[in-house]
Amino acid sequence: MRLTGRYPRILGALALFTLGACTSPVPINGKYAEPLGTAPVIDNPTPYTQALFCLGHAIARQPSPYMLAVGKVEDYTGKDDLETGKRLTQGAALMVMSALGKAAVPLVERFDTSVTEMELKYANNKLIGDGQGPYRKILSGSLPGSTQHIIGGITEINYNIRSNSVDGLWDVVSGSAQLYVLNVGLDLRLVETQSLRVRRVVSYQKQVLGREVRAGLFEFFGSKLLDIGFGERSLEPIQLAVRSVIERGVFEMVRELYNIPAEQCGAYLTHGDKVFNGPTKASL
Repeated sequence: MRLTGRYPRILGALALFTLGACTSPVPINGKYAEPLGTAPVIDNPTPYTQALFCLGHAIARQPSPYMLAVGKVEDYTGKDDLETGKRLTQGAALMVMSALGKAAVPLVERFDTSVTEMELKYANNKLIGDGQGPYRKILSGSLPGSTQHIIGGITEINYNIRSNSVDGLWDVVSGSAQLYVLNVGLDLRLVETQSLRVRRVVSYQKQVLGREVRAGLFEFFGSKLLDIGFGERSLEPIQLAVRSVIERGVFEMVRELYNIPAEQCGAYLTHGDKVFNGPTKASL
C-alpha cells in the first residue's frame, strides 16, 4: 500500500518500532532474537515412497543374494546461476541411497570411503585398538563386495515447456494469473560389479507445475492515493521432483532385480495426485 502525506512517516515509525521490539543488542537467554518459524522436522516422502516400503517388506521375507553400492549420480544438465549456483541438487547419489534404504536393499559404502581408508592406514601402522587385542588386525576378505551398483545422472531440466496467462482490468481493479510447466529428467543404470554388464537402464522425467496469481486496487481519494496489491506464487519443489524420479527409477530396478511381480507393489504407485495407502516402513 502506498499513501501520500504524513502516512508514510507514520508507517515507517511503526515499522522501526516493531523491528526494535524483535531484536536486541543484549542477548536474552543466549539469543539476540527469536528465529521465525516453528515447523517440526518430518519425513521427506515422495509419491513413490510407499511403493519402496512395499518392496522392502517383500525383500525382507526372502534371503537376499545381492549387495548393492551407489556410484556417481551427478547433475549433467550444466544449469547454474552466477549468484545462486547450481539449479539442481548435487546430492542425487545420496537420494539413491535413501531410496535403496527405504526398500531395505543391502548396501555397501562406495561413495565416501575416506574414514575407512584412514582407519585402514592407522590399523596398518598398528595405531588403532578395538578392544580385542593390543591393536586392530587387518584381515583379508573382511570387507564385503558389491554384486551390483547404480550409476547415472540428472540429464534434463527444461524450463517453461508451456505457459498460459490471463490479465484483466475493470475500473480500479486489476488481476492476472499465470500457469507454467517445466520438467526434470533422470537416467540410471544398474551394473553388475564383476562383469560390468549393464543389467537395467531406466529413464524417467517428471513435469513440475508453477502458478502465479496477482490482484490490485488503484484509486484516488481526493488528494490521497490508495494502491493495494497482493498475489500468490507457488512452484512444486524442483529438488523433490528429482527425488521422485529417482525413487521411481530405483523402484523399477529393485523390483526386477528381485523378480517381484509388478502387481504386488504396483498398487502403491501414484494414480494422478492420489497416493494409495500402504505400509509405513520396511522391515530392515
